[in-house]
Parts: sequence; C-alpha cells; structure tokens
Amino acid sequence: MTTTRITAWLSVAALSLGCAFAQAQTAKAPDALIKEVSTDVLDSVREDKSIKDGDVQKVIALVDAKVMPHVNFQRMTASAVGRYWRQATPEQQKKLQDEFKVLLVRTYSGALAQVRDQTVQLKPMRSSPEDKEVVVRTEIRGRGDPIQLDYRLEQVAGGWKIYDVNVLGIWLVENYRNTFSQEIGANGIDGLIAKLAERNAKASAGAAKS
Repeated sequence: MTTTRITAWLSVAALSLGCAFAQAQTAKAPDALIKEVSTDVLDSVREDKSIKDGDVQKVIALVDAKVMPHVNFQRMTASAVGRYWRQATPEQQKKLQDEFKVLLVRTYSGALAQVRDQTVQLKPMRSSPEDKEVVVRTEIRGRGDPIQLDYRLEQVAGGWKIYDVNVLGIWLVENYRNTFSQEIGANGIDGLIAKLAERNAKASAGAAKS
C-alpha cells in the first residue's frame, strides 16, 4: 500500500470518527458508536458529488465543524511533537497546533474522493467497561484487500475523543513524530513551524488554482 493510500484512509477514518462523536447524544460503547456513524458517513460521502469532485472548501468546512471539535487535538499535537513539546513556549505550542490542524484537514479532500463501495466491519474489543482509554479495531471492506483501521480513544466528560489512528500498523501520531523530530533536530521548533506553514501555504495555493 502506498503512502498516499495510507494517508487517504487515515483521513477517512478521522472524518468518520469525528462525525460519530458529534452526533452521539447518549453514552454508547465506542465500538458501537464507530460502527453506526462511520457507516452513515461513508454512505453520505459516497452520495455527495461535490466532495467526490474535490470541493476542498466544502471538505474543510465539514471537518472544522464535525471533526476537530471532537478530537483531543492538543494531545495529538503534543504526542506528534514528542519530547520537544515541553520545550516549546505557549505561543509556539499554539502555532504548532494551528499548522498541524491545517495539515491534517488538507489531507481529507483527496481521501474522500476515493470512497466507493466500502463498508465498516468491527473486530472484537479487548477492553473492560471501566477503561478510560480503548483501542477500537476495524476493517474497511470493499474492492481489493481489507484496510485495517485501529483507533485510540479516550473517555472524557461528554463522551469519547480520538487521539490517534492506525492503518496497517502505522500510527498517525508516531508517523509524524519521526519527521517532526528530524525537522526540530535540524532547525528547531520554529523551523518545524515554518516548514508546516510553508507546506500548508503551497497546498492552499494549489487548491485555489484547481
């Protein structure tokens, strides 16, 4: 599987989970919640021609409204930055979160266009009712080989929140931690911020031209 496909499925997974959290009005087991709403999201995306045609602005608005408010984004960013997070000033931490958020949101547009006839299948949970952090394991099945998707969730006031996603053995946060660590080691925290800002600016300019 290529890096592009892995990123795409990570994005679909995050979108599905974010919408699940947003719609949950009563306490549900995290696996049941993911199964129910992820299926609805895949159905909705499949029927939305504008998203499939690559309407980036619509995707960004959707993700901002449905996904990001229900993700522990500070924990996700801090984990991706790793040991350097504590060395960052509050201003640097905010900039890292802002740029990392844009980076992730931008990846969703390409991912959603790939949704066709996939369905979500849950694997048995390995957790106890009193657990505050769980891993939910699923597969996306359709044409071709099944896509492994695992989710790390934490229970907080009001429900569950995602803080990492795994595709075929690759955890999103750990994957970014390696590249972020290299950049910080070479150019410092401000260097990573600048690199993310540059990447996001190029993606934004490309979307504007399309």
